[in-house]
Formats: sequence, C-alpha cells, structure tokens
Amino acid sequence: MTEADLPAVMAIEQATFPLDAWSEGMMRGELADMPRSRHYVVALVESEIVAYAGLAAAADQADVQTIAVLEKHQGTGIGSAMLTELLAEARRRGAREIFLEVRADNARAQTVYQHFGFEEIGTRRRYYDDGTDAIMMRRKLDG
Repeated sequence: MTEADLPAVMAIEQATFPLDAWSEGMMRGELADMPRSRHYVVALVESEIVAYAGLAAAADQADVQTIAVLEKHQGTGIGSAMLTELLAEARRRGAREIFLEVRADNARAQTVYQHFGFEEIGTRRRYYDDGTDAIMMRRKLDG
C-alpha cells in the first residue's frame, strides 16, 4: 500500500467499519512506519483496490492491525489471502506469535481467524467506539 492508494482504501474503510473507521491521518501514520514496523498491502481485482490489510511487528510479536474487504468481494478468498500474507510477513520478521482484536459481534471474522489457528485469549470491554467488546485472539507462529 502506498499513499496513492489512500482514496480507495479510505472508501473501503468507511464502508467496512462505519462505526469506528480509522481517519486518513491514522492510516497515513501507519504508512509512515513502513517498512520499519509496519507492513500494509492492497488486493486488486481488475485494477481496482478491493481490500487492504496491515501488520505491526516488533521484536518477536506481531499484530494484525486491520483487514478490510469490500462487501461484494467478501467470501471470495481475498480476506484469507490477505491474512496469509500478514502471517508470512510476521514470520519473515521473526515474530513468534501474532495477536488481533475482532469485534465481538463479527462472528464471520472470528470464524475465519479460528480457521487460521487463532485462539481467543480475552476480551476488551467496550473497546470500539459504539461500546462493542473486542475479542482478543492469538496465534503462535511456527518457524
């Protein structure tokens, strides 16, 4: 992902996370830390950005910062491909485990993360702007 991708990325962000979307400034801040501690990618379908994902990594830990896929492309494997890329990058950076937060009311995403070997490790009460809890998840990474 580059700054040139931000208009499309921000449109996906607003459509996917209407209650707690990141601001463009927050996204620019994430990109400013690439490649030092961040890794952000976009997915294209016929030259259109339809998804993006981001990873933060430091020492032996990594965090999935975000994954978003346009609704009309959900269920096509793009989200799984994005998560696979983030897991691979975490390994390349020497992470031994990777964490994420997912909305407690997003069963579909939780199922995807469980399929990828993430386990629930706790709850962050009222984590999201609308008061929804976040489920904290972790996956240990093999060599």
